[in-house]
Amino acid sequence: MNILIIGSGGREHSLAWKVAQSPLIDTLYVAPGNGGMGDIAKCVDINSSNHDEVVLFCREKNIEFVLIGPETPLVEGLSDRLIGEEIQTFGPNAAAAILEGSKGFTKDLCAKYNIPTAAYGRFKDAPSAKKFIRIKGAPIVIKADGLAAGKGVIIAETIQEAFEAVDDIFNGQFGAAGTELVIEEFLIGEEVSFFVLTDGKNILPFGTAQDHKRVGEGDIGPNTGGMGAYSPALVMDAAMQKRTINEIILPTVKGMAAEGTPFKGVLFAGLMITDKGPELIEYNVRFGDPECQCLMARLESDIVPILIACANGTINQVEAKWSDKVSLNVVMAANGYPGPYKKNSKIINLEQAGSANNIMIFHAGTKKIGHNILATGGRVLNITSLSNTVTEAKNDAYTALNQINWPEGFYRKDIGWRAVEHENKE
Repeated sequence: MNILIIGSGGREHSLAWKVAQSPLIDTLYVAPGNGGMGDIAKCVDINSSNHDEVVLFCREKNIEFVLIGPETPLVEGLSDRLIGEEIQTFGPNAAAAILEGSKGFTKDLCAKYNIPTAAYGRFKDAPSAKKFIRIKGAPIVIKADGLAAGKGVIIAETIQEAFEAVDDIFNGQFGAAGTELVIEEFLIGEEVSFFVLTDGKNILPFGTAQDHKRVGEGDIGPNTGGMGAYSPALVMDAAMQKRTINEIILPTVKGMAAEGTPFKGVLFAGLMITDKGPELIEYNVRFGDPECQCLMARLESDIVPILIACANGTINQVEAKWSDKVSLNVVMAANGYPGPYKKNSKIINLEQAGSANNIMIFHAGTKKIGHNILATGGRVLNITSLSNTVTEAKNDAYTALNQINWPEGFYRKDIGWRAVEHENKE
C-alpha cells in the first residue's frame, strides 16, 4: 500500500523510519519531510493547510493511508477532510483535537468527569487573571490556551513573574494562542509522558517516556519543544500505569464519546506523579517529539497494522510488542533556540556518528542540498540510542553525538539524569 505521512520533524522522521520497515509498504511519501528522510521515503512539497492539495495528491498517488504527525493539521481539520474523502487516516478530527487545541477545554472536561488535575482558572483579561494569582500565590503555572509549539507554558516562581507572564501572553507573545489563559496550581512531583492509542472506545497502551522540556542542564531556563527524552519512564511501573488508565485515560475516552466527539488516534497524556498519584497536566493529540523517537526505537511490532486498526475501530484486535531495552534521545538545537537562531549552517560527519547498530539519527530542522545537510530549524537533530540500561543508552547517544561536527549547535548534557539516579540507587 502507499502511505503518506504529514510532517517534517524528528517525530515524523522516526515514524517514517518505522513505517518503512513494514512489508505492507509499496511507496512511502512524506510531506514536506526534511533533509534526512530521502533515503526511506519520497519527500513531496505539499502544504498540509491546503486540504484540496493534499486530497489531490492522495488521488494522484493512490494513497491508501495517511498518518498526520503534527498537531496543527489535526486542529485545522485535515483528518475530517481526508476521512470525508474516504481516505483512511490516523489522527483525530478537529472536534476531538480540541483536547490539545484548547487547554481550557481539557481542564473543563477533567472537572466534569472527575479526572485528577491541578486546580485552575480560565481568563480572557489581565486584571481577572492577576486577581486569581494574588489569591493563589506562587509558584504558579501560566498557560496560553491554544497551540504554541510546546512553548506556551510559564512556571512563575513569584507573583511578579506571573504578572509579567500574563502581560506578555495577552500582548501577543504566542499570537492567537494567547487570547485566553489557563492558570493552574503548581504540582510537585515527577513529570512523565504516557501514550495510548484509542479507536474512540477501546485503548492500547503505547509506551511511557520522560521528556526534558527546559533548555538548560538541571532543568533550568525557558521551556522548549523538548531537548531530549528516554523510554520507558522508570517512575511509571505497572501499578502507576493501571491507575493512570483507570483514573485518567478511560474517563477521558468515555467522556469524549459522551460529549459526541469520540477521540481516535494517539492520546499523549502529560502527567505529574504526585504524592496523591497521577495527575493530568495536559493532553496532546499526537505523538510527542522527542518522545516518539524513543518509542519507535523500542517498538518491535509492525506499526502499520496497529495504526490502521486504530483508525478503523479494531484496536482491541492488535497488540504492540516492545523491546526490553532502553531508548534515549538527545536533541541538537541551533544556538539561540528557543529564541532567534541562524539558519543554513552545515552539519558534518553524520554518517560516521550514526554508524553503530544501536544508534539512529532522526532529522528535524534540516534540508539536503547536494550532498550537504544544512540546519534550518530550532531543533535540528535527534541522536537516539537503544541499549540495556539508561546509563548505557546515555553514554552511547553522547558518544555518537560527539562525533558530529556542527559548531553552530548545542545540546543538553544531562538527558536521562533522573533515570540514571534511579538506576544508581538500585
